[in-house]
Amino acid sequence: MTLNDPLADSLSKINNAVKALNKTVTLKKSKFLLSVLDVLKENGYVGNYEIVVDGRGDKVIVSLLGTINECNVIKPRFPVKLEEMESFEKRFLPAKDFGVLIISTNKGLLTQKSAKDNHVGGTLVAFCY
Repeated sequence: MTLNDPLADSLSKINNAVKALNKTVTLKKSKFLLSVLDVLKENGYVGNYEIVVDGRGDKVIVSLLGTINECNVIKPRFPVKLEEMESFEKRFLPAKDFGVLIISTNKGLLTQKSAKDNHVGGTLVAFCY
């Protein structure tokens, strides 16, 4: 089955696995997904992940920590300036300093806190809390 947005598919699989109290989830591998998983791992939302190479397209097995309430992509992917960041935090996150926005910048994928520290804007990709 092919979908138009592999990142949205992967994040919804993570959501469903956390709600079903699973310890791991298997996702299709992509470079962008691995970057998003790195950001989620740094912020304590997922554990380690392992890349499994089989002949039909590689997979990623992610260990879940059970700390995710909601994790989803942001569509359309809004461009965000540094001074507009707080309005998007209010829109997508439930409370101040609770959860992360994942932003694609020219310095790679960053959280909103890292983007503010580096004084860069970018494009909103996903949120997680």
